[in-house]
Amino acid sequence: ALTGCVTVHPPDLTDSCQSDRAQAYIGRTATAPLGAELLRVTNSRELRWVAPGMMVTMDYRTGRLTVSYDQAMQITTISCG
Repeated sequence: ALTGCVTVHPPDLTDSCQSDRAQAYIGRTATAPLGAELLRVTNSRELRWVAPGMMVTMDYRTGRLTVSYDQAMQITTISCG
């Protein structure tokens, strides 16, 4: 009976993340200020840092930027999802 009162909003499927804009940052040192810059440059809503050997979920989020780095804190990959 209450389902008639519920408003359902479809998920936002707009792919706001544009990782191609950040590929020049590969090789730079991973820092919090650089993470903020990457969010701005890629138009992403969320940042996920991936450390060496770290396990991550495989769920895809349209507005998430995933940045992996090596033992020396150098960025190795930048991708959306």
